[in-house]
Amino acid sequence: MKIRNIIPIIFLLISASIFIACEDEDGDEIKISYYDGKESHRAGEDCMNCHYNGGSGEYWFQIAGTVYDSTLTNIYPGATVKLYSEPSGGGELKNTIEVDALGNFYSTEQIDFGNGLYAVVQGVELNKNMLSAITTGRCNSCHGNSQDVIWTK
Repeated sequence: MKIRNIIPIIFLLISASIFIACEDEDGDEIKISYYDGKESHRAGEDCMNCHYNGGSGEYWFQIAGTVYDSTLTNIYPGATVKLYSEPSGGGELKNTIEVDALGNFYSTEQIDFGNGLYAVVQGVELNKNMLSAITTGRCNSCHGNSQDVIWTK
């Protein structure tokens, strides 16, 4: 085999090894917001505009949104979002997501919404129940647009 035939093969191998080395090693890592976390951003925006399969966001969220206080303008860090199989916190608790220090919650953990789950947002003084079932975790696509923001106190 001539040297000029080997050079493209070597170049291809080097290029492939660089591409593999640059892949995100955390691509399969579960990312879930936590009370003191400050990794989130863009409070109030629809997180899934970027964080979906094929989007520009680093991770693909199953659920995400922002929680506000009773003024509906200030974020509410430290709340908890729970998903139940029945309305008003009834039935089986399916998921629990902590709201981070910037008022946002998110999770890349697989969530089986099935025929719908019921959200409860827990604050210090008040639990807010979503009375209709959700089949997607794209919370800010409605809340803050066609519905009031998610809030508690």
